[in-house]
Amino acid sequence: MAETTRGPASYFPAIEARYGHPVAHWQHLLREHRAQHPDLRHMQLVAWLEDEHGMGHGHANALVAATLADDRRS
Repeated sequence: MAETTRGPASYFPAIEARYGHPVAHWQHLLREHRAQHPDLRHMQLVAWLEDEHGMGHGHANALVAATLADDRRS
């Protein structure tokens, strides 16, 4: 039986389809933006994706959550 993807990653196929770029592209942009603005918090990064890239709130929130979690594990 196939395992169901849960959490922020469950949004990734829809993000890629809707915005035309792989998740790695968006994560790279987020990491670059955080490097330039290290004091930004989660919701500020979500707002940046919404305002600068026209991303919906749920998709932006999922990307930020997944990216920050990955960065904490590194």
